[in-house]
Amino acid sequence: MPIVTIQVTREGTTPGAASLTAEEKAALIRGSSQLLLDVLGKPLDSTFVVIEEVDTDNWGWGGLPVPEFRRRRAAQTG
Repeated sequence: MPIVTIQVTREGTTPGAASLTAEEKAALIRGSSQLLLDVLGKPLDSTFVVIEEVDTDNWGWGGLPVPEFRRRRAAQTG
């Protein structure tokens, strides 16, 4: 059976946190792997999960860095 790799990209964190906790990462890995098992029948030992955390300054949206995009969006809706 082919090996499946899932990449989870997460930008930013909650205020005061530098990254996800080990428990949150374990839950993402477990849940993503279980989803492929349930939906596609992919065995857990044939599924790799990669979690990539990206600082919001290194993430763009709508032609802007994410913090600026969010500021502008909040100003429009708030």
